[in-house]
Amino acid sequence: MSHQTLIDAVTNALSGVRHPASGRDIVSSGHVQQLEIDDGGLVRFAFHLKTDDPGSLVKSARTAAGGVRGVSGVRVNVQLPQSAPSRQTASADSPSPAGSGAPAGSPAPAPAPPGRSRLVPGSVPAPTPRPGILADTRYVVAVSSGKGGVGKSMVTTNLAAALARRRLRVGLLDADIYGPDIPIMFGERRRPSVSGGKGKEMIEPLQAHGVKLMSLGFLLADEQPAIMRGPLIAGVLKQFLEQVRWGTLDVMLVDMPPGTGDAQLSLVQSVNLDGAIMVTTPQGVATADVRRGIKMFERVNTRIIGVIENMSGMACPHCGEPVDVFGTGGGEVLAKEQGVPFLGAVPLDPAVRRSGDDGLPTVVDRPDSPVAQALNRICDQVVLALREGPG
Repeated sequence: MSHQTLIDAVTNALSGVRHPASGRDIVSSGHVQQLEIDDGGLVRFAFHLKTDDPGSLVKSARTAAGGVRGVSGVRVNVQLPQSAPSRQTASADSPSPAGSGAPAGSPAPAPAPPGRSRLVPGSVPAPTPRPGILADTRYVVAVSSGKGGVGKSMVTTNLAAALARRRLRVGLLDADIYGPDIPIMFGERRRPSVSGGKGKEMIEPLQAHGVKLMSLGFLLADEQPAIMRGPLIAGVLKQFLEQVRWGTLDVMLVDMPPGTGDAQLSLVQSVNLDGAIMVTTPQGVATADVRRGIKMFERVNTRIIGVIENMSGMACPHCGEPVDVFGTGGGEVLAKEQGVPFLGAVPLDPAVRRSGDDGLPTVVDRPDSPVAQALNRICDQVVLALREGPG
């Protein structure tokens, strides 16, 4: 088969994939661009995702191209949807704003939607509608890491509990589908109830420590794994966003899974995020992955609220001297390098593990501990950042 014949065959195969909503094929609609095939039969193309595209569309394109005789492999460069640029967005030909720390050509963080009220610690502001999904939620914030094992869910749990202790109305959506640990950390094992008639069923979120909760962990048996591909993950998140009776919330925290995959893409396509908090540990192997996570959120015009360094040293239980188990300062260095705020460092303490296993957030169980004090200071930084909006 000649090279041109193979290109034509792949193009025809991709033209057979149609958008389920519009009915148009993904070639004529402009989703597939820059199609190339090397001499070894490796197919490369850019796939331009749009806001209303289902998560399965990229997979269908990859499968169609890979099924053509003579194709040895498929590489897809997914181009994420961009929000409308603000006045501060740097163009490819203009320098980045002074002091922003962002390279020229990078999209500036999207400003918060208009009409948001300001958060004030210790007060409950009146509800302000937001467009689309979560219409009665003022701020939606993703807590992400890019890497597993850095204590992201612990940080999310304690931030949610700390916000609730400031008399704010808080929801926590556990989007970590493969490792839904939020039920354990909040000590809540009941199954949520369902209300409403056929076709209009709504899931009632559970509540613990003043936080409304929803997690796949509430719906699975203790040892049942979540075995699902990307499209199913997108469906679960969509259901948790649209079919849970969240009510009026001041802040919704979303505990993201590690990486920059289907769950992250589905969330930014569905919800106008007000920002992302990045959690890392000090060592380079963690900060490298968090750096990728920061770049992913920048690509979709999502503001980085700041970086948290978790497991930042510990006091020796015998002599009291500081021990840098995972090093120290890596998170702060990363924040400065990326030009984003550093929210603070949380020390390593075995008591945090015990509190989490007991279903008690550390800010509730041990409010005077160094860990709780650090987390409360970080919570105040987050509240201040949301109140002031993008700087």
